[in-house]
Amino acid sequence: MRLPCVAMGEAVRLYWGYIAVAALIVAWSQQWSLPTVVALSIAVSVYASFQVPVWCGAVNRDGRTYCRNNAYGVLMGCRNRQHRWQKLKMVVLRSKAGDLSRAVFPTAKEKFNAALAVGACSPRSQQ
Repeated sequence: MRLPCVAMGEAVRLYWGYIAVAALIVAWSQQWSLPTVVALSIAVSVYASFQVPVWCGAVNRDGRTYCRNNAYGVLMGCRNRQHRWQKLKMVVLRSKAGDLSRAVFPTAKEKFNAALAVGACSPRSQQ
C-alpha cells in the first residue's frame, strides 16, 4: 500500500509546472516585478519542453503510426534512444516540419502544453 504523502510528492514532482503556470498567470495579472515574471516564464517553458508527461510521438517503423510510449517533455522521446534522436532531428530539419507537428502534438494535451510553453515566452503586455 502506498502512503498518501509519497503519492502526493510524486504528483508534485510530475506536475509542478502547472503550479508555475498558475503563479505566472497571477504574476501577469497582478503586475509583479519583471524578474519574477521572467523566472516563472522560463520555469514553465522548461517544464513544457522537457518534463511534462506526454506520449513519445516518434514515427514507428511502418512510417504511418506514432509511438504511444510515455515520455517527458514535448521535445524528448521515450525510453528508445532512436526515438529521442528522431524527435531532435525533426526539430532541426525543415523538411520534417509537418512530421514534427504531428509527432509533438498528437493530442489536445500536447497542444495545450505547447501553448503553455509559447505563452510563457511571450512578452508581458505593457499597460
